[in-house]
Amino acid sequence: MYKFEHTIYFYGFIAVGVFILLALLYFAYRKRKLRKLGEKILVQNLLPYSSNRKRIVKIILFCLAFSSLLLALCNLQTGSKLKEVQREGADLIVCLDVSNSMLAQDLTPNRLERAKLALEKMIDGLEGDRLGLIIFAGEAYVQLPITSDYGAAKLFLASIGPKMVPVQGTNIGAAINKAVESFGKDDGKNKAIILITDGENHEIDAVQAAEEAGKNGIMINTIGIGSESGVPIPYIENGVVKGYRKSKDGQTIITKLNSDILKTIATKGNGVYVQASQSDLGIKAILNKVDDLEKSKIDTKMFTDYEDQFQWFLAMALLLFLVEFFISERVSEWFKKLNLFGNASK
Repeated sequence: MYKFEHTIYFYGFIAVGVFILLALLYFAYRKRKLRKLGEKILVQNLLPYSSNRKRIVKIILFCLAFSSLLLALCNLQTGSKLKEVQREGADLIVCLDVSNSMLAQDLTPNRLERAKLALEKMIDGLEGDRLGLIIFAGEAYVQLPITSDYGAAKLFLASIGPKMVPVQGTNIGAAINKAVESFGKDDGKNKAIILITDGENHEIDAVQAAEEAGKNGIMINTIGIGSESGVPIPYIENGVVKGYRKSKDGQTIITKLNSDILKTIATKGNGVYVQASQSDLGIKAILNKVDDLEKSKIDTKMFTDYEDQFQWFLAMALLLFLVEFFISERVSEWFKKLNLFGNASK
């Protein structure tokens, strides 16, 4: 088992890409300038000790060294001891709406991304509980079975998007039924569903599904996300809003939060309803309600000790920086005779 302690530093690899792009632009610019000086053979004679190959080698070494330094900052950790531990907690399944209406921007940056950010913070605060993820639109799918691996949960959460469910709609009943099925047949006293949606249900079995889950002891908490006044659904292409979705008769589709059905579902499921805002999605209120559940003891295997591996990447970075530093862009007489790097023509 391995994990990175500080994943934020992965954004530094963007700088590596920018540096490579600038290097390519530099070589293209230099090539045009050298062409203006005269014929290729004449330029070679004028610059006998200049080597493009050595410049390329230095750039490659610098990029590798910088990448190694970034990996050192991320601090790869490997699990060194697998141990069976006993936890006390609840089984939680998050049912997240990924229909097109969740792209509405009445919450920043949009409903879906705002929900994902809040869930990521929720995962960071979990202790002892197991978590599962279900995504739904016109159909419902298990994105992540119930697990105590919070790192895996965050990875799966980050990958969630509207295109993952091919059938559009908002089938809340299917999501609840899929969650109940995922819990298994054990006693439901320590089980809870967290339903996050705008509530625009297009099927009729949502309340009935919630009632059946409640009878089986499964708590259902609902979070309404969006505005009741309604906003248009953007059509996004390559991260840019190109317009707004329209109905078959050409009218702009307006998506509104349906809080009534979500309140009813929460009541039938013996849970609570919370309406999300820009500053607070309502996760804390939901978890406070989940704390009322009778917690069960869960036996699970997990890595209890992790060893840092950053020193290997740091040593590699220092070595590569050192090698890059001592490589000159000019070709010495000795190297010129060996013809290892070539001259300016190469």
